[in-house]
Amino acid sequence: MERGPAVFAAGVFLLFGTALLVWTGARASRRAPVAEGVRPAVAVPLALLAGAGSLALGVWCLQRF
Repeated sequence: MERGPAVFAAGVFLLFGTALLVWTGARASRRAPVAEGVRPAVAVPLALLAGAGSLALGVWCLQRF
């Protein structure tokens, strides 16, 4: 992967993953719904998994160049 696109993709993945984890944590700590119409027992783990996956992809992109 070329350096420029790898850094851009890593930045996007890291920013999205961080924002999703912070937002999910803030909503879950206030016992507010994380996803409208979805049970918290399902929504919180899926949001955490998506955030962690995005962070992992960002780190992977940084390691590729």
